[in-house]
Amino acid sequence: MAQRKTGHVTLLDIARACDLSVSTVSIVLSGAPLSQNVAAKTRERIRAMAQKLGYHPDAYARSLRRRRSQTIGVLAFDLSDPFCIPILRGIQAGLHPAQFRPLLMDAESERRLFDSYLKMILEVRAEGVIVIASWIFEETNLLADIEKNHVPIVIVGRDLTARKISSVLVDNEAGGALAMRHLCNLGHRKIAVIRGPEELFDSEPRWKGVQCAAAEAGIRLDPQLVFQLPGLVGPTSGFEGGLDISRRILASGRPCTAVLAFDDMTALGVVRGLDGAGLRVPQDFSVLGFDDVLPAAMATPGITTIRQPLTEMGSLSARWVLDAIEGRPSASRRIPRLHKAQPELVVRVSSAPPREASLLRAGAGKDGA
Repeated sequence: MAQRKTGHVTLLDIARACDLSVSTVSIVLSGAPLSQNVAAKTRERIRAMAQKLGYHPDAYARSLRRRRSQTIGVLAFDLSDPFCIPILRGIQAGLHPAQFRPLLMDAESERRLFDSYLKMILEVRAEGVIVIASWIFEETNLLADIEKNHVPIVIVGRDLTARKISSVLVDNEAGGALAMRHLCNLGHRKIAVIRGPEELFDSEPRWKGVQCAAAEAGIRLDPQLVFQLPGLVGPTSGFEGGLDISRRILASGRPCTAVLAFDDMTALGVVRGLDGAGLRVPQDFSVLGFDDVLPAAMATPGITTIRQPLTEMGSLSARWVLDAIEGRPSASRRIPRLHKAQPELVVRVSSAPPREASLLRAGAGKDGA
């Protein structure tokens, strides 16, 4: 056989190697009913040669014949954010059995990239779209364009059912309440709260849950110990915000034994800031996060957190998109679906009952009163 030039092995390469027609090779390798008319030894020879040459079917050509791309566009707000990874694993696990391919794109928290990638998803004729959402996805006509093209879309991480888009997210209000109740049950009464950025959908309902649980416990949150993270700039914004706010908590001079952070990355920043001031977690301060991303479990100390079932949320979003593509009765495109996953408290080392001597004021060392 003549030496092949660079490129994928084709049906023509196999046909030449077997001294057969391309149509015969195609019929056999595609498993078409007509392949039964080809002699068994010839079928074996074709398959053996295909394996020897490393042949794989051309999915692109097959999609053109079927007018099906077997592709789901998956657009993440920032792949460097550990929040995205378990969701992506769930999406992939949900798509694989149906032989759909995820077309993964990273918006890097930039609106320009988000818009560009959404256009690309439409242009490559993806059969569905899953967006791992963030504040940058609030207003865009491209989402409407996806709906106009009758492409099923699911948002993970926020509720856009008002825009007739099916949405999968955690019950943020319940999660905020669960976090506050945990600290209250440990005996904390002087609790600092770090709210999320205003532009994030999660921030307000999570804060509402915190307030409700505090009121139930008869705790008045000190306004001078309620802080808000600035707008997101990148994946380290939460950590840097937690580091800065930990210093502001200490500088406030207000009694405090615990910090309830907006998310795990913020909580890790708080722990770093307290450690830099000579304070220990949880001996001097308890710190609690939200999400249960991998760094929270691997940190020292491990961060007590509110777990979002991120992998399960990704898997559900994939199932919803596939339901809509296959036209299953449970997935009418006219009626958006909403799933609020239940949060779960994950207790690790960073939370403990307060010590009597740990009502610390700013500037006090770890042995201060």
